[in-house]
Amino acid sequence: MGLLDDIKGKAEELKDKAVEMVQGNSDKVDDAVDKAGDFVDDKTGGQYAEQVDTAQAKAKEVADNLDQAN
Repeated sequence: MGLLDDIKGKAEELKDKAVEMVQGNSDKVDDAVDKAGDFVDDKTGGQYAEQVDTAQAKAKEVADNLDQAN
């Protein structure tokens, strides 16, 4: 097994763990996404608020989709 195969395997493990953590906890993920977005907005003075809002919406959508896949 080569180095890339090892990396690919670890990435797959991490993805699976992340999916397990999100499933059933999408409300907690949504709260964390909101807090992270607020933190970024605060530190940047709202300069990137539109981009942050877009990223928050996409992250919440992914979390909800993973939760519903359960």
